[in-house]
Amino acid sequence: MQQITRRQFIATATLTTGFALAVKPIFAQVITTDTQGLVAGAVKIPVQGGEIPAYRALPATGRDFPIVLVIQEIFGVHEHIQDVCRRFAKLGYLAIAPELFARQGDVSKLSNIDEIRQVVAKVPDAQVLSDLDATVNWAVKSSKGNANKLAITGFCWGGRITWLYSAHNPKVKAGVAWYGRLVGNSTELTPKHPVDIASSLKVPVLGLYGGKDTGIPVETVEQMRDQLKSSSSKSEIVVYPDAPHAFFADYRPSYREKEAQDGWKRLQAWFKQHGVSA
Repeated sequence: MQQITRRQFIATATLTTGFALAVKPIFAQVITTDTQGLVAGAVKIPVQGGEIPAYRALPATGRDFPIVLVIQEIFGVHEHIQDVCRRFAKLGYLAIAPELFARQGDVSKLSNIDEIRQVVAKVPDAQVLSDLDATVNWAVKSSKGNANKLAITGFCWGGRITWLYSAHNPKVKAGVAWYGRLVGNSTELTPKHPVDIASSLKVPVLGLYGGKDTGIPVETVEQMRDQLKSSSSKSEIVVYPDAPHAFFADYRPSYREKEAQDGWKRLQAWFKQHGVSA
């Protein structure tokens, strides 16, 4: 894949329309949320070195909306993540999903999962956290967001980032991490993982995991749960015994309607409990 220089990414990065090529939506249960009563679509977020595309949705009327950062899966900010933003907007939130791989490449156009992993492996955590800080600033200054009501949720790759950003930004009021990886080797690009920040975490994060997730062993979930006991965050973890990885992803065969709906209800209750309700 052609490498994108920092200067090129400023001019070429765009948001995908539709689903990522690697995960064609062939399943009848795909949820589609309309834009009636919403302002929704692609925007540009000023970040260090240029701009990154993002998808944002919010109610068409009102202001001072609670902000929800929606963090992408490995497949980028494609239709599923955009739809999740619209679901939040229907509840009264300003939801925004920045394309956090923009500098490294457009994963939505890749059909091979190994090629996608090669792109994602080059994304530094420090860059991601900085871009999310910039996204929050933009949401407050340019999109009627309330800085005092900030929440974050993410899926798979974004689930891991949800834990890390909640540790990075003390202004986050609540987080919900969907099946994000919890352990890993310390590298230059990924120096820490959720289990490493768990004991010092101050922001309440709800972790939603599948008992039959072959990529995230239950032992690592229990390891995270143990580490959280010594934190002041009052974070919690829920494990759905029969759910696989990506059980919320309604466009994939991994989707489990019962667990997905329960998790969505828990998310809303968690945000409300911690002062981030619309």
